[in-house]
Amino acid sequence: MTTEDLSGMGPLVARLSRAGQRLRHADRARPWVLDTAVVVLVFLLFCLPDLLHAVGVIGGDGDGPHRFRLAFTRLPVAGMLALQAGLVLPLLWRRRAPAAAFGAVTAMFVLQWSLGAALRADVALFVALYSLTLHGRLRQLPWACAVTAGALGLVAARVSAAVSVWDALFFLLSTATAALALGMVIRIRRAQLAALRDRAARLEIERDQRGRLAVAAERARVAREMHDIVGHNLSVIITLADAGAYAAGAAPERGREALHLIADTSRQALGELRRVLGVLREADGEPAEPELSPQPGLTDIDALCEGVRAAGLQVVYRTAGNIDALDSGVQLTVYRIVQEALTNTLKHAGAGARADLAVVVEDSRLTITVHDSGPPAPAGRTRTANEEGHGLVGMRERAALYGGHVSASPAGAGWTVRADLDLTPRDGAR
Repeated sequence: MTTEDLSGMGPLVARLSRAGQRLRHADRARPWVLDTAVVVLVFLLFCLPDLLHAVGVIGGDGDGPHRFRLAFTRLPVAGMLALQAGLVLPLLWRRRAPAAAFGAVTAMFVLQWSLGAALRADVALFVALYSLTLHGRLRQLPWACAVTAGALGLVAARVSAAVSVWDALFFLLSTATAALALGMVIRIRRAQLAALRDRAARLEIERDQRGRLAVAAERARVAREMHDIVGHNLSVIITLADAGAYAAGAAPERGREALHLIADTSRQALGELRRVLGVLREADGEPAEPELSPQPGLTDIDALCEGVRAAGLQVVYRTAGNIDALDSGVQLTVYRIVQEALTNTLKHAGAGARADLAVVVEDSRLTITVHDSGPPAPAGRTRTANEEGHGLVGMRERAALYGGHVSASPAGAGWTVRADLDLTPRDGAR
């Protein structure tokens, strides 16, 4: 076969495949149509010729050798119709009840050959065997094969006057084997297709689940970033606004300085928000380039402390250990924890309080400690022991990424926030 022949088969195969799909859809909607069509086809091809011979429309004397014709009993039309109906009509439920259909056809087949009659409708036995193999239970096949072999042995004995018993058995058993093999091949193919469809459905479900989990994780990450950015900068802005309003009358220069600090802090917050939201934005046309900047690290904590000091909080910052060897992920986690802790201190202790910040690296452990002195005046807001917002939850989630934990508890008039991170590589590498 040439390449042109193979390429020409493509559209034909596609059309046949589409026709097969339409046929399967129609069969699932109305299964009785196909069952009836099989019965009608068997009647037209195999029953009708025998009936025409019986009524004399077609001559029957020349049908086969004379000794072969003498080996069989000539049946009246009514008897022939009864036997044909018993052989063909059970095929109507060959898919719904294949074992019952096979048993009915086999019983009529044995009765017919016991009477010495030969009918073309005997092909129904092979159709019933094929249907049992395809639609029935596999444990029913051994006894079905044994019954079929016994029935075909009866046929071989009846035709021994015209044909050798072994030749007849070879032909009949080969036909039965072909029907059995065809049913088994189609059954295995359908099982493989069903397994592939089930696997494809499970993979699709797993893909959707992974997508939903990724979306949820990304939403949680963005929520943490937004909380850190908005919460910290708004706390600084509110404190600066209160200080500026207080100093507007007594010291106008301090009020103008507070306004400048508010503007700088707002611009910084706006830039960070654009960076976070720019990654999520999807434009219809050409995607807009987001304003990107490196993720903050330990070197940015100094600038963070300066911004908090400008809002009126006294911050003493110290480090110990080899902090320069920390990777960017750990540095971002430390920065966000410190940012949230100082934001809470500024929010609850207020301007005029003192915060001691320490970042210490010892072997494979990193410790962050933020201790504040509490509100400087009794009128200041005191945080209760059971008060816990989203900031502390976010700090704990960040620390959990590195096998650590965060604790927050009152210490004297103020509070102490302590975070412990495990710097040991997860894969055990040293």
